Amino acid sequence: MNKYYIILSIIISFLNACSSGTGNKKEQKADSLIHGGSAKNKNSVNDLAAILSKREVPVLCYHHIRESKPGESKNMKSYSVSPSSFASQMKALSDSGYSSVLPDQLYDYLVNNVELPSKPVMITFDDTDGEQYSIGAAEMQKFGFKGVFFIMTISINRPRYMSKEQIKNLSDSGHVIAAHTWDHHMVTKYQGADWDTQLSNPKKQLEALIGKPLKYFAYPFGLWNKAAIPELKNRGYQLAFILSSKRDSIEPLHTIRRMIVPGTWSTNGMLNAMRATFNK
Repeated sequence: MNKYYIILSIIISFLNACSSGTGNKKEQKADSLIHGGSAKNKNSVNDLAAILSKREVPVLCYHHIRESKPGESKNMKSYSVSPSSFASQMKALSDSGYSSVLPDQLYDYLVNNVELPSKPVMITFDDTDGEQYSIGAAEMQKFGFKGVFFIMTISINRPRYMSKEQIKNLSDSGHVIAAHTWDHHMVTKYQGADWDTQLSNPKKQLEALIGKPLKYFAYPFGLWNKAAIPELKNRGYQLAFILSSKRDSIEPLHTIRRMIVPGTWSTNGMLNAMRATFNK
């Protein structure tokens, strides 16, 4: 009888030890996710609190890479960064130790705790301008940078905009092609068929052009509303990018903040503004 109780006690002790060990592992994993720590298991998915706890990655937004034209309004000039200024800014980012990252990496960082380079930056372009290809991509190549090009599909093949061949070449070269609607209408005004016209059709068109899934979107003018989020999710957009306002506390993946780089900033001014905006 005593021998039976001794064996039973050993078995119970062993089971308790296993249960305790499993509990500790679960607690450690949950703590890692909540505090944004790196997880070895890429399949672990962060909850909202864990995503919001992570430091934001600096995301820069460029439009025109050209000299300002005589007679342009001050507002229009703010969207034009000269080729020499853009070159200087790319060199400064490289000299400061920044590495370009792409949306897949950002998504995995936020959701799956995959580590990023120590000083990440995302370089994005809006509106399909031709000089983004001829100047922007060429300049970034000098420093091994890759960018994200948000394409407004109505402009493809039009004068001063990118051609289909240039967009395909960007994708084949390791840059990311993403959607920026059909004709730049504000998302906040969409009704009925607008969702397919502005979200579904451009996605299908660009996927057919580059031969890859298209998972990322930028709101025209950076403006969004809550009605847009389920429409984006239902169409397979994993991340969506706004502009200067802060990301939403409920939908942070579909309100990724970007910073417009105006043509009036010096190179040091751009770096200082980026660090202040994203606390990097």
